[in-house]
Amino acid sequence: MSRWQAARRQLARLLPPALIGAIALFGFAPFYFWPLVLLSVALLFGLVDSAPDARRAAWIGWAWGFGYFSAGVHWIFISLHTYGGMPAALAVLAVAALAAFLALYPALAAYAARRLAGESRAILLLLALPAGWLLVEWLRGWLFTGFPWAAIGYSQMPDGPLAGFAPLLGVYGVSGLLAWLAGLVAWLLGRRLARIDAALLAGALLLCGVGIALKQVAWTTPSGKPLKVALLQGAIPQNQKWGVDDLIYNLRTYYQLVKQAKAELIVLPETAFPIFLHEVPPDYLDAVLSYAQVQNAALIAGAPRLDAKSQRYYNGAVLLTDPKRPANYKAHLVPFGEYVPLRPLFAWVYDNILHMPLADFSSGGPVQTPLAVRDQRIAANICYEDVFGEELLPNARQATMLLNLSNLAWFDGSVALAQHGQISQARALETGRPMLRATNSGTTAVISPNGQYAARLPERIEGILTASVQGMQGNTPYMRWGNAAALLLAGMAVLAALWLRRRRAQFS
Repeated sequence: MSRWQAARRQLARLLPPALIGAIALFGFAPFYFWPLVLLSVALLFGLVDSAPDARRAAWIGWAWGFGYFSAGVHWIFISLHTYGGMPAALAVLAVAALAAFLALYPALAAYAARRLAGESRAILLLLALPAGWLLVEWLRGWLFTGFPWAAIGYSQMPDGPLAGFAPLLGVYGVSGLLAWLAGLVAWLLGRRLARIDAALLAGALLLCGVGIALKQVAWTTPSGKPLKVALLQGAIPQNQKWGVDDLIYNLRTYYQLVKQAKAELIVLPETAFPIFLHEVPPDYLDAVLSYAQVQNAALIAGAPRLDAKSQRYYNGAVLLTDPKRPANYKAHLVPFGEYVPLRPLFAWVYDNILHMPLADFSSGGPVQTPLAVRDQRIAANICYEDVFGEELLPNARQATMLLNLSNLAWFDGSVALAQHGQISQARALETGRPMLRATNSGTTAVISPNGQYAARLPERIEGILTASVQGMQGNTPYMRWGNAAALLLAGMAVLAALWLRRRRAQFS
């Protein structure tokens, strides 16, 4: 067999799992058809089960992951090419390279599960693969600074039958439970129902029933009086932010929106002021604050802020109506978007390929004091960092509301806006707190503690979202133990798999 024929045969083997991975995109927001994610993972597990050895299983897992992440984060191309100035071909290669790297995680799950399960189909599908899946998603969430976007558990938010487990196990725990259901589907495909299968089906129905019942549990209680909020959405294209005329248009847009807002808290999104806060014209800032102060409203705005002593700058949510100007600064920065990792190696990327302004921020630190507004304490996070659920917990425990400021104009017209909104729905469920989202172009919304949208603006239109929001206090189980419970479940599944394999060997 020639090398060309071998390559064609390998491609023919890998194309089906890649396509199966890609269809999972439609299980997430804005489509919300979560059974597609269940089906996609179940088909993957079936292919892993049918692979002749662990090495082939890993290739199948990699191909599925390549299709899954190529579809799931294809919108990164927009930021790299349309707004970052990267040539189109190079941007495509960059997205493909990211997808190829992220695909190593499902490949690792498939390989490790096959090695753990040995020849036992039941151990593979019902223990090893679900546990491996949970563990590699958790690993993907922190290794190399982490990229936890598109964890399969997000597909359950907020209406899937397993969403009720989010306040207990977090999104990774929900991913593990969904992977177990997928393993059960793969186990049942092509089999005649036996007594054990009926018991497993009953267990699956019980699991879903418990998840639905858990949605009715009030893990937190009201705190203080409801707060009337106005979330401003300027809908300013990303390529209209950095020129002099663009700056004037930005400032004028948000000035007019502040004038129209009627609330106790007015919130402007990330980079509403696309210059350092100290560079905002004082007369302009005084005029904006005067409108807020006339109605005794607090005003929070997203703006880069320079520390005069250290000469470091931060991406912050600043409470401008407080004379002390307290702020919550972004803690988890995006590599290559907000800072340059391994600068001696990668600085050339910015110098020669990318053209992204303000791309060398400093981290604000993991624990920060919430912003006090009337009876409420608001823990603000900036853009992408609300993907890291466990990292938000120290500040969420002190707060009665969560606030996310984002500028997703980098990805305008893509599913990234809706996907990010779904991630915020998960954070609301995990913490039992309302999540306010003030964004430049979408999704600007108020999310209830149960993960449902209480109110939201259409994407990519200029507007004001006004709503009354009740703060909440108390800790959900997930807030107490973070990802530890989910990891414990995965560890127990691995130990059970090892014990069953040993028992199987003794009786064979």
